Amino acid sequence: MTAKNTPLLLLVTAALAAALCAPALAADPAAGRKKARQCQTCHGIDGVARIPIAPHIAGESQIYLENQLKAFRSGKREHEIMSVVAKGLSDEDISDLAAWYASIKFTVTLPK
Repeated sequence: MTAKNTPLLLLVTAALAAALCAPALAADPAAGRKKARQCQTCHGIDGVARIPIAPHIAGESQIYLENQLKAFRSGKREHEIMSVVAKGLSDEDISDLAAWYASIKFTVTLPK
C-alpha cells in the first residue's frame, strides 16, 4: 500500500464500519411499541424494569439493544428468559423493538 492510497483506504474502512454498526434504516418505533407488549412484564412498555432482575432499557442506544437481542438469539449471550424470547425474533422485530426503546426519553436527577 502506498501513502497516497491511505486516505481512500481509511474512508472505505470507516464507511464499512459505519454500515455494519448502524441500526437498520427500516426500524419502526411504532411497530416496536406494539411488539414490546411481550417485553412489558419484565422491562415495562416504557423501558423501566418491573422486576428486580431485569435492566431498565429506556433510552439505551439502538445499536446496543440490537446487538444484545441478536446475542441472546444466537446463543452468544445466555439468560433463562431472554434466550427463549429472542429466539423467536426476526431481524425486523429486533430493529423495531430497539428503535422503540431507544426512542424513549428520560431524565436523571442526581442526589444532592
